[in-house]
Amino acid sequence: MDTVYLVTGLTCQHCVNAVTSELSEVTGIESVHVDLVAGGESRVTVTGPQTPDFAAVQAAIAEASDDYTVTEA
Repeated sequence: MDTVYLVTGLTCQHCVNAVTSELSEVTGIESVHVDLVAGGESRVTVTGPQTPDFAAVQAAIAEASDDYTVTEA
């Protein structure tokens, strides 16, 4: 099952790597794909058996950087 989030604040591949790394540690997330829109809303798709807990996703994104914000698409 795919779940899509919109993340603002990502500007480069380093940002993508940080978000991917942190989200990969969230229980139930099997894979992460980021469509980078530098300075805009990047589309982040996570795949797993069910929709992950949004609070866990928010915490993972915040762990990557306090400059990122996430909303459900």
